Amino acid sequence: MTDAVQPKPVVNESSFVTLHYRIRLADSQQVIVSTFEDKPATLSIGAGQLAEGLERCLYGMQAGQRDTFTLPAGSGYGDINPDLYRPVTKALLSKYAEEGTTFEPGEFVHFPAPDGGQFAGTVVEEREDDILFDFNHPLAGKALTFEVQLIGVL
Repeated sequence: MTDAVQPKPVVNESSFVTLHYRIRLADSQQVIVSTFEDKPATLSIGAGQLAEGLERCLYGMQAGQRDTFTLPAGSGYGDINPDLYRPVTKALLSKYAEEGTTFEPGEFVHFPAPDGGQFAGTVVEEREDDILFDFNHPLAGKALTFEVQLIGVL
């Protein structure tokens, strides 16, 4: 009697994975996030823990594989949506933002929303009565390099 070799599971749209990963801007190689220097991440594919464009790169991979993917602009975190450039009045900001918070162009800012939620956006410009924010994900519209070392797949 021979022992049958069980095929290794591959990543699909409902897998649980443990992996190291690194995301870099493709044009500058600036590292945005990396788990290689710390503990690996454990994620549920399809649960929104990783951008859909990045998850698709993992499909078909098996534990032990390592690969690097180049994603064209917009493929990782989507395209820039011009409708997500929105003004927020200075009166509203002064009411809900922490005292002393400044809003400098290019700065990524978190502040509470009137309904108890959270806003996060990049300051585009300060105007007379409001501040224009870009509420797109900071990596939207960017070309990325996604490096992966897959440790486990369930």
